[in-house]
Amino acid sequence: MKKKNITLLSLLLILAIVLTACGQTADKPEDKVEDDVVVEQDVETDNEEAEDEKLDFEGRQMNVVTTSEKYSELFDDFAKEVNAKVDFLSMSSGEVISRIQAEGGKPMADLWFGGGIDAFMAAKESGLLESYIPKEADKIGSEFRDSEGFWISKGLTVVGFLVNDELLKEKGLAIPKTWKELINPEYKDEIIMANPAISGTNYGAVKGILDMYGEEEGWAYLEKLNENIPFYGKRGKDPEEKTVAGEFAIGIIPADKGSFDVAKKNNLTVIYPEDGIPWVPEGVAIFKDGEGADIAKAFLDFMLRDENQERLAELDGKDGAQMVKEGIGGYDLGLPQDKLIKQDISTFGTMREEILEKWEKLTVGK
Repeated sequence: MKKKNITLLSLLLILAIVLTACGQTADKPEDKVEDDVVVEQDVETDNEEAEDEKLDFEGRQMNVVTTSEKYSELFDDFAKEVNAKVDFLSMSSGEVISRIQAEGGKPMADLWFGGGIDAFMAAKESGLLESYIPKEADKIGSEFRDSEGFWISKGLTVVGFLVNDELLKEKGLAIPKTWKELINPEYKDEIIMANPAISGTNYGAVKGILDMYGEEEGWAYLEKLNENIPFYGKRGKDPEEKTVAGEFAIGIIPADKGSFDVAKKNNLTVIYPEDGIPWVPEGVAIFKDGEGADIAKAFLDFMLRDENQERLAELDGKDGAQMVKEGIGGYDLGLPQDKLIKQDISTFGTMREEILEKWEKLTVGK
C-alpha cells in the first residue's frame, strides 16, 4: 500500500510539471502580442515626431536680400515645403551694409543670401546679424562658416579676366594670362573692374592680391594697376557688360559658368590668372530682429541638404572646386584648384574698412 501511494504521488508530481510547462508555453503568444503593441506605439510616436518637425508658416512671408533673382526656383520649392511666401530685394553686398547703416541698423529683410563674405563679417561686428548653426553645418569646412553661427558660405566666387579678343587683336595686344601682365603700360585704359566698396568679387580681388604679394608689394602692384584703369564700375556687372560691349578689352569678373556662356556667345575668352586666382566665400546670414527670422533659420537647414547644394552648384554655375560641402559636385569649368591663392579669410572682414580707406585714397577721382 505504501508503494502504491508513492507511485501515485510521483504521477501527480509529473502531471503538475507538465501542466506548468504547458501553461508557460501558452503564455508566450500573449507576451508577443504585448511586444507587438509596444512596437506599434513606438512607430506611432516616431510618426508624431516627424509630423511635429514638419514646418508650417501659413500666412507669413520671408524677405530676402540677394545678389540675383536666379535662385527663385530654389526659394519657390522652399516656400511650398514650409507653406510661406518669399519676396526678393536685389542688392550688392556693399549696398546692403550702406543701407542698413543709413537706416540706423533696422533690418531690411530676414535673410541675406549671397555676396562677398567681407560684408557679412563687417555686419557681424556691427551687431546686425543673428546667430544660428544649421543642421549639417559640421559638413562645411571651418574656413567657410562662422564659428559662432553668424554666417555660412554657400560656395566660392573666383576672380578671373574676361577678354575681348577682337578688340585686343585690333590694337595689337596679346591676351594677358597673369596679374603681372595687367600692369604693363600697353594695357592703359583697356581694363575695367568694379569698385571694391560695392562689389564683393572685386574686393576679393584686392584682398587676394594683398595676400598673394604681401602688404607692401601688394599695394605697390595695385597702384600700378590703377594707372591702367580709367574709372571703376559702380555695379558688379559693369566689367562684364562693358567688355562685351567693346568699351574695354579686359574686365575683372567672377569666373563661373555664366561668364563662360557670355564669352562663348560673344566670341570672348575667360582667363583664370596663372599666377594666382583670388577667391571669396559667398555668405548667407540671418538679419537680427527680422520678423521672419524663424523662417530664415528653416531655409538654412533646407539649403544645406545635399540635393539643394547640388541645385545651388547648377544655379550658380560653379566648378566643383567652388563648392564648400563635402561630396558636392558642380560643372567642370577647368578651374585649376592648385592656383587658388592662399588667403587669410579671418581678415576679410576685420581689414575691410582699412583696405577700402586706403583704396579710396589710391583711386581718388575714379
